[in-house]
Amino acid sequence: MAHFAKLDENNNVIEVAVVANEALDPNNEEASGIAFLTEWSGGHNNWKQTSYNKNFRFNFASTEGTYDPELDAFLYKKPFSNWILDTETCTWIPPFPHPDDGNDYQWFEEEGRWIQTNE
Repeated sequence: MAHFAKLDENNNVIEVAVVANEALDPNNEEASGIAFLTEWSGGHNNWKQTSYNKNFRFNFASTEGTYDPELDAFLYKKPFSNWILDTETCTWIPPFPHPDDGNDYQWFEEEGRWIQTNE
């Protein structure tokens, strides 16, 4: 089975579809999957293969996420407005690192900082 993300004109993920291996050409899995889904969906041809195990395109496509063609990556929804995209890992990171002192912390957007939660 292979997974494919259906994208809108702005590369927002609309849905994730599963295609059976029998419908795929093992020598060109993505192209054959897109051809299958284009016909199946009545002509929608903006599909990208995604990896459930994150073997390529960094993240598994999410219906709240997007596809970035420049990074060739699926991005999850930005959790907070001031978080920054790490283009090496294609993950969102806080503007300040998570404290590494063994305590539990939660990010509080209103205050823009980590607050200890296990006091």
